[in-house]
Amino acid sequence: MVATLEDVASKVFDYVIIGGGTAGLTIAASLTEDTTVTVLVLEAGSSNLDDPKILLSGRFGATVGNPKYDWGHKTLPQKYCNNRIIEWSQGKGLGGTSTMNFWCWIKPPAGDVDAWQGLGNAGWGWKSFQKYSLRSERFIPETGRDPEGVSRDYIEHRGQSGRLITTVANTFTTLNTTFFETAGNLGIPLIADPYGGYTSGAWTAATSMDPRSNWTKSYAATASYIPVAGRQNFTVLTEAICTRVIFSDAKIDDKLVATGVKFIHVSRVCTVNARKEVICSAGTIKTPQILELSGIGSRDVLRRIGVPLKIELPGVGENVQDHVIIGSAMKLKETSGIEETFDSLRDPEFAREQVRLMELGEPNLHRYAFNAFSYTSLSLVSPDEAESYIQRVNRRVQELKTTDRLPPGRAEQYEIQIRALKDNQNPDLQIVAYPGFLSYSALPDASTRYVSLFCVLNHPLSRGTIHSISDNPLDSPEIDPHYFEDPLDLELFAQNLKFARKFAETEPFKSIVASGVDTVMNYTSDEELLEFTRNTARSAGHAIGSASMLPRDKNGVVDPDLRVYGTANLRIADLSIVPLHVAAHTQSLAYAIGEKLADLLKGSK
Repeated sequence: MVATLEDVASKVFDYVIIGGGTAGLTIAASLTEDTTVTVLVLEAGSSNLDDPKILLSGRFGATVGNPKYDWGHKTLPQKYCNNRIIEWSQGKGLGGTSTMNFWCWIKPPAGDVDAWQGLGNAGWGWKSFQKYSLRSERFIPETGRDPEGVSRDYIEHRGQSGRLITTVANTFTTLNTTFFETAGNLGIPLIADPYGGYTSGAWTAATSMDPRSNWTKSYAATASYIPVAGRQNFTVLTEAICTRVIFSDAKIDDKLVATGVKFIHVSRVCTVNARKEVICSAGTIKTPQILELSGIGSRDVLRRIGVPLKIELPGVGENVQDHVIIGSAMKLKETSGIEETFDSLRDPEFAREQVRLMELGEPNLHRYAFNAFSYTSLSLVSPDEAESYIQRVNRRVQELKTTDRLPPGRAEQYEIQIRALKDNQNPDLQIVAYPGFLSYSALPDASTRYVSLFCVLNHPLSRGTIHSISDNPLDSPEIDPHYFEDPLDLELFAQNLKFARKFAETEPFKSIVASGVDTVMNYTSDEELLEFTRNTARSAGHAIGSASMLPRDKNGVVDPDLRVYGTANLRIADLSIVPLHVAAHTQSLAYAIGEKLADLLKGSK
């Protein structure tokens, strides 16, 4: 199914796509619907197809840190996280990071996406996003309604004919019911449909899981490669590491013309030619590195790594934003009534039995997923602190605007974030129930069952960078997310953690837990909680922004057609183009971006 080097080296394809990940495979599958078009996908990892570590829901996190599946990047020491070096995972293999995400199919609130359009990106508002998100998805509902009263088959805002399969997985019924009742007791509304642009409340999330295939994972490779791999015009080469984009000496309208890609395959340096376009879908971490190695980026960065400057775009590798996450685990009471948790899979014999049951098509734990979510505004989480906090954010932004410390375009982003904070319907924070142990500061007891609440900061003010450290494409880029550099991020996240404790101390959730295992449930002072946060927070794996879609004079890298400024035919399609973060897990964004670029390319033929 996967091509050999001889099928690719020195050959010509209409489109060459760098990266066989979430967006890259989506684009390729769409473009090759036209049999007259040829597409090559270069994927740096292996194929990793039919792999239970990817396919089984109970193996959440099994690929993280494993070099077969994960690039295993690490940040620079983070000054405001007590100089910790923090792991940044990135999917390696066909499907990219869709192979290692936590299966959650979540869309952002409409206002978050409309903000992209407000930053100068015509055609990138909620209406457009929803169009392409629906196109990417095929939702398979279950019959009836779930015990929490949230409709499983509410399909108005769910795609019906896309390639990626989503559904509502089997729920941990008692846990979810308890979670939603507790949310209601704290004033969080229960909403039936979080997929139409309104997500502020508590709800059951869909999952990228295929009930037709023993409830295994649906991801970019099962959606956009395996079903169409036999197309004669669709070529995929794995273990092909892009070193740079090749440009012609001749220009069109004073713009560089991409003519191909140079890559390494098993120590052999090769080239492949593109007749029409080169598309970079290498992800938030790798895309800026490829641009810089191709001579596109900041003059200072390129001088430092010894690469001749072709196009000066200071925004390459800048404006990086990521969600930070902390999980807090609690021991379940024997009387909790929780029927099962993923903790049981730590027992090898039990885990083998669940796989056997799955293969027989019998009920098993791999049919389940965590899907009880709560997205809330600051005013709901901390009504006494909200107004004061927003005033401090506004005061800080206004002060920064009077200095030269803000790069072009940043003030406009901050103004949008201030408006979002003032909106009681905009979810600044999230709490998610996980049926098992999820703590980054403790270890589980082998025979104990747990429930965890994990918290995520949705709209950070801090901005990071990702840059090449040399002209060697095999060197991992320098990743510096600047976590909590803006102290207001730390303050807001601490409010989220305080609310998680309040949640755990509210009935009926309070009645199912015996004790917390970490500081979130046991802190005695605000400073203790802040210090715990500095020592514990990590990446949620939702980094965006390193090749932002913004006007060129606002540090943009691509225009609304996703074309790199100064080029005629080099495009980017991955999460690096997202200019401002959203209150959502990010796989839905990557699929929609891929679908939209495919449409743009078809329209420009």
